[in-house]
Amino acid sequence: MQRFFVILAVMLTIVRPSLSISAQDTEKTYWWLLEQGKTFFRNGAYGQALMAFEDAKRTRKAMFEQMEQDLIVVLSMRDVRRMHDSLDDVEQYIMRNRLDQAARALKELYYKTPRDSLGGSANNALKAIDALKSYPEAEYWLGETYRIEGELVLAFKQYKKAYEQRANLENPSFDVEILYKIVEVLKTRREYTEMEDIAKEIVALDTLWQGDSGVFTRNAMSRVLETDGIARFLTIYRYDNVGVERIHRILGFFYYASGRHGNALEHLMFSFLIQNTIILNEIIRNNYGFEFTDIPALFRAAKGNSAIMDYMESTEYYKTVYYLGAAFYATGKAGAARDFWLILRDVPEAGQWATRSASQLQRPFIERAVETP
Repeated sequence: MQRFFVILAVMLTIVRPSLSISAQDTEKTYWWLLEQGKTFFRNGAYGQALMAFEDAKRTRKAMFEQMEQDLIVVLSMRDVRRMHDSLDDVEQYIMRNRLDQAARALKELYYKTPRDSLGGSANNALKAIDALKSYPEAEYWLGETYRIEGELVLAFKQYKKAYEQRANLENPSFDVEILYKIVEVLKTRREYTEMEDIAKEIVALDTLWQGDSGVFTRNAMSRVLETDGIARFLTIYRYDNVGVERIHRILGFFYYASGRHGNALEHLMFSFLIQNTIILNEIIRNNYGFEFTDIPALFRAAKGNSAIMDYMESTEYYKTVYYLGAAFYATGKAGAARDFWLILRDVPEAGQWATRSASQLQRPFIERAVETP
């Protein structure tokens, strides 16, 4: 039944007539339609959300199509054709002759595209306006709507569209969130090879991980954990790149489940480091005199802080600790593994991960993660 309403909503968006409004009004309207769609989405009105997002796409496209035509009209004028593609000359002509529609088109273009990137070419300006017709935010939210309705094939197509159009994102860094959504869909569909490929694109954004220096750093970090312990590790190293924590965790669990324990260890180590750096930063923000000594002291300082508790839950903190220990054990480093399991054994908040840790301490073994490929 849900599928029927999703398909019906899409059909309705196809047959609905295009909005006929001025470029200036349209600019405001496509944003309004996007926000309206988000409201529908958050209220569970997914059919209406789909229609609003489709309208937002169509309205933005219509706006820039009109601007494109306004500029073409000017560029087709005999006097303008003699200007040999000089954007400066064309702009002066537009201002001098008070060609308001074309002036508005250039103003909107310069707002969204750096003028210097056009190379002084009127033709490049026309191409840039054409490129602005796409609306990646609307494509993304269409994907979100399809995903929550269980239409993963359609969701995947929309996320891919949004990522392909990422040059038009109002917030350029949002492209990483789109990649995360693609990873999640591929994981749900058990398309692990492609999931791993996309995940590696996100990991590539981690400057501490990349290149020969990254390999050296990972080896050094692993040695400190193995020989000097967790407290020394978190005293020497701090890293707060929250944008990559989740992908390291996803890959860490995936690699452990697929038997690539060395890879799992490296990724979970990075996730563990980022998680604890964020927790320590929050503790210090509320207690400037706090000095880190060991993980139990960190837990005591964090207790009662709802923001930290929520963060630990959202980042699967205890599960990360457990499987980092498991990865150490699977790679022949039983001493380091015990250190991580001992952290969890007596922590009630760790739930099943405390229970599992206690079992591992009594009779350690290599197990597969819950998310078995």
